[in-house]
Amino acid sequence: MKNESHHHHEHGAPVIEGAHGYDERGESGTAATDAPYTDPVCGMKVGPDPDREIAFKGQTYHFCSRRCMDRFQSDPQAYVDTRPGDAQAGAAPAGTMYTCPMHPEVRQSTPGACPICGMALEPEMPSLEDSENPELVDFRRRFWWTLPLSLAVFALAMFGHLLFPQGLRGQSWIEFALSTPVVLWAGWPFFTRWWQSIVKRRPNMWTLIGTGVGAAYCYSIVATVAPGIFPAGFAAHGRVSVYFEAAAAIISLTLLGQMLELRARSQTSAAIKSLLAMAPKTARRIRADGAEEDVPLTHVHVGDALRVRPGEKVPVDGAVLEGESAVDESMLTGEPVPVTKRPGDKLAGATLNTSGSLVMRAEKVGSQTMLSQIVQMVANAQRSRAPMQRLADVVAGYFVVVVVGIAALTLLGWGMFGPEPSWVYGFVNAVAVLIIACPCALGLATPMSIMAATGRAATQGILFRDAAAIESMRKVDTLIVDKTGTLTAGKPAFDRVVAAEGFSEADVLRIAASIDQGSEHPLAHAIVAEARRRGLSLDKPESFESSSGIGVRGMLAGQPIALGNTALMDAENIDWHPLAQQAEGLRSEGASVMYLASGMRLVGLIAVSDPVKDSTPEALRALRSAGLKVVMATGDGLATAKAVGKRLGIEEVHGEVRPETKLELVRGLQRQGKVVAMAGDGINDSPALAAADIGLAMGTGTDVAINSAHVTLVKGDLRAIARARSLSEETVRNMYQNLGFAFVYNALGIPLAAGLLYPITGHLLSPMIAALAMSLSSVSVITNALRLRNSKEQAA
Repeated sequence: MKNESHHHHEHGAPVIEGAHGYDERGESGTAATDAPYTDPVCGMKVGPDPDREIAFKGQTYHFCSRRCMDRFQSDPQAYVDTRPGDAQAGAAPAGTMYTCPMHPEVRQSTPGACPICGMALEPEMPSLEDSENPELVDFRRRFWWTLPLSLAVFALAMFGHLLFPQGLRGQSWIEFALSTPVVLWAGWPFFTRWWQSIVKRRPNMWTLIGTGVGAAYCYSIVATVAPGIFPAGFAAHGRVSVYFEAAAAIISLTLLGQMLELRARSQTSAAIKSLLAMAPKTARRIRADGAEEDVPLTHVHVGDALRVRPGEKVPVDGAVLEGESAVDESMLTGEPVPVTKRPGDKLAGATLNTSGSLVMRAEKVGSQTMLSQIVQMVANAQRSRAPMQRLADVVAGYFVVVVVGIAALTLLGWGMFGPEPSWVYGFVNAVAVLIIACPCALGLATPMSIMAATGRAATQGILFRDAAAIESMRKVDTLIVDKTGTLTAGKPAFDRVVAAEGFSEADVLRIAASIDQGSEHPLAHAIVAEARRRGLSLDKPESFESSSGIGVRGMLAGQPIALGNTALMDAENIDWHPLAQQAEGLRSEGASVMYLASGMRLVGLIAVSDPVKDSTPEALRALRSAGLKVVMATGDGLATAKAVGKRLGIEEVHGEVRPETKLELVRGLQRQGKVVAMAGDGINDSPALAAADIGLAMGTGTDVAINSAHVTLVKGDLRAIARARSLSEETVRNMYQNLGFAFVYNALGIPLAAGLLYPITGHLLSPMIAALAMSLSSVSVITNALRLRNSKEQAA
């Protein structure tokens, strides 16, 4: 049964569908049928019916009857794991697309080998239901069943003349019998890929391995069946030399290398699996009649009221309706301190409710939740190509052809000019060249680093859009930050109150909060919240009107009240000058000041400020120590902006900045040769985020900003920028190490295998040692990349 969603072309690459895929009409790809779906409970073929279908884990299931539907609903996992018609145990969930880690443009609906490089394909999006890689299971079976045969033929070839000094009659035939199951059965997947690489004219590692093993095996068969056609120089220990042991050992060692590589590659998806595992399986829904029921997460809809008890995970994204609790958001943000949530505050799915009970309203479910979007972003980033990889791709494209040429020259060079038996030496060395020069390590060098780095970054609340963003982040030398929501909390908070002569602070706050009760303005909210915190009793205003931009007016206990700026005071003929000096002092500290008048008298003033985040000074220190110049650009007034800039030690400050001015600021710095990163969280930031060399979206912001950015910081915390830059440097260093190792390995390995050191050392490199080195080269590149998952932070 296939996923209903259509598989579109990505980046112009063809979508290679599996043999059992459905076409876009939902019909069978092989024969049209009126019942294209299979009931997962009874196995019966059914047609589409909106009343008899259930979505579960991104897949739609269709049922023949209500009874089957109810049985599925009671325990969906049981039927998903044992779907009728599964090709094999442990198959991935229906609708899974497979891709190559080295060639992400290859996508198909069935497992198999990449048509470009021959590497095993893996699921595009890992699933918690993924069992062990089926190819790993197959290779392990082939390896262990034939290993005794490989060891036997190796021992006979290496030590037969010692065990049987008079010679063993028919030794070549015995070696042939022992090695044939190894080569033809255990090695069959390799020859299949070898043939595909030739037919499709895509030379790759399997071209070299298949040619090398095939040459050794076929030569040995001819030497066994018709030894008389070979000159005397080919004989050793009374018979023509055969290389069955080399063919068998190369197959066994290549299988071992593939097993190690597949196991190591599976660890790169561990980050996504750990993210997927965060989501709870059920939610506690509150029905209209007040009764509560536990339902599968897939049954939660937008608008549902859900209860989250202490110690439970928040099921989906939403907002608090009732209750108060501290919520641990570290799994998404990397921030260890729990955040207090009250009615109206936002909740993210998969975060942990620690202390109190909450009732929430579901606002985003399924693929719309923050967790789902994080998983999708990490998966997309892991599949993207690093610019650095282009060099390796170009080299690998010509590499196989050059290696085959070197192997041919090795054969001819040794055959015509080498010591006796020259053609035997030439043949052995040519096979060794083909085997050791496998370009696998070269192709894996950067994709493995990218996969490990994006997984680690996600656990720290840093989401890279693609590999290019990881590679470019380390080059940033100038950072433009917005003030509101980035340097500051983004929520106005009460600062202080100053009473005029004849009034107390409580009078000022009580009158201001009473008149502001009906206002929706964030500054009004801050004043009312402070009055309530102090336990002041508020009066109901008789009238209220908002004067846009200058303040509010109203009537309270028969007195006209005005709360606002100096323009409002002048309009009401109120003398505000007695408190002008205090007001100027508060403004210089970055606060917004409002005067309060009752009747015709000045009552006092109230200062409200957007507090600097606790983490901001530490973050700015880390950024400066990393060599970044920080520039502040904000829509706030220049006086307030400069006050905040001065307090934080930011020298370049731009106030009253409009969206188009931010864009011009980015481009102006780029014209000066700066590599510019822009951090922002609003829709108005998205043009500048897109234009910057690196756009950094604060995850607390809007979807538009996040979609325009190269890097998303799940927690709107500047410290993560320093961490992201540090991780970028680490990752690029890791990629250089991997590419350097792959190039050096081949630069040394090929001449060694060709026998260039024979005149000095008197030794040749056995094809079996070449096979072992080839396998270990890929594993060492992957192991080095996996170090990124565990290495210590350089920037806290």
